[in-house]
Amino acid sequence: MPAIPSLGGLRGRGNGRAKGTPAERPIPVPLSAYVVDCAVYVDGKRLPGRWTHAEAIKEVRKRREGFVWIGLHEPDAEQIQGVAETFGLHELAVEDALEAHQRPKLERYDDTLFMVLKTVRYVEHESPTTANEIVETGELMAFLGRDFVITVRHGNHSGLARLRREMDEEPERLALGPAAVLHAIADHVVDHYLDVTESIEQDIDEMETQVFAPRSQVSAEQIYFMKREVLELRRAVMPLKTPLQRLAEGYSRLIPDEVRSYFRDVDDHLTTVSERVVSFDELLTTLVDATLAKITLQQNTDMRKITAWAAIIAVPTALAGIYGMNFDYMPELHWQFGYPLVVAIILGICLLLYRIFRKNQWL
Repeated sequence: MPAIPSLGGLRGRGNGRAKGTPAERPIPVPLSAYVVDCAVYVDGKRLPGRWTHAEAIKEVRKRREGFVWIGLHEPDAEQIQGVAETFGLHELAVEDALEAHQRPKLERYDDTLFMVLKTVRYVEHESPTTANEIVETGELMAFLGRDFVITVRHGNHSGLARLRREMDEEPERLALGPAAVLHAIADHVVDHYLDVTESIEQDIDEMETQVFAPRSQVSAEQIYFMKREVLELRRAVMPLKTPLQRLAEGYSRLIPDEVRSYFRDVDDHLTTVSERVVSFDELLTTLVDATLAKITLQQNTDMRKITAWAAIIAVPTALAGIYGMNFDYMPELHWQFGYPLVVAIILGICLLLYRIFRKNQWL
């Protein structure tokens, strides 16, 4: 596979100050600052010592067995250039690895596979109706070759240190090669999907209880916010279905038969997550309809109350308007008990209207 001579197009995305006096040039950050770990595995066991990426792949190819596992965290173009040249990574895949906001996908470049996975994290909060964020996403890219696997991570919540320690304790899995690492990463990500969906399900159940509770304060905006968070989770889950199916069906010779069945198991778990996400979306749509129906019902109730009180207030307003016209000859105008009689009539009619509206549950 041809190596990348300079990655000039990618370097152009940097600070654009390649030229100038030494004082003007930016101080380059060493690759070690972005390397989370670099290890050599032979027969499923990690070789002791600290390795650079060049030393690691040289050791593996000298032995003609084993593989290299390198983990990078948010490298830039200059830091990843040496890795890309050493391992012969395709420039388009490298560019995708540098740029975040990629969709989950699986691509094949000659004898290298490039896979993108979306990682998710559940953000703890007191209540789903007051939370500002529920789902936080990141990205995890993996380059898979015959004797190496390189992971590039974007985000602070998707670390693989724990997974690497677990894999180190299972040399029989690592003995299957780099494909076993890719499966472990995919399984790790999908397991987090399951955990996140379980937490979101509890939030939706709580929100559903509040929506149907009397005098609830849940608004349609809060439910739309939850739908937006579920949509973000859906963008991470749904596109991953096709890549996992390809890996399980023998998309590349880099995935041995022993590992394909494990990818089918991950695909089954992803199907469970997908069904949950779809049900969440449908349930939230139902909650939106229920909330809008409650709002409409409440508005109708308020309108009836307003109408009832307006009818009661119209009685004294009408009588006061009639007797306020200042005509000389009006019934009972100069009678001694005229005023008390009018007040009594007003109170009697208002009381009668109040009892009628009360009986009809308008008040």
